[in-house]
Amino acid sequence: MQIVPMRDLKNTVEIERKCASSGEPVFVTKNGYGRLVVMDIDYYERTMRKIDEAALVNKGIAEYEQVKVTDGKSSIQQLRKKHGI
Repeated sequence: MQIVPMRDLKNTVEIERKCASSGEPVFVTKNGYGRLVVMDIDYYERTMRKIDEAALVNKGIAEYEQVKVTDGKSSIQQLRKKHGI
């Protein structure tokens, strides 16, 4: 984890280099307290993709627990009946 003080944001090239080389976000502090997070766009996109995937898994688990799913064999039978196969 990289932490830099707010005054170091003036050197944007160095902050960008830190984000790109570490592959992690850089935490920016003000008076010793966390204020901002700066991250490379690739890191951001990977993180958002993981969040989206986790949300889908959680939704599937919730649907399973609420018995809102059918097994594969039943689903195929329903599709065959619907489409006359």
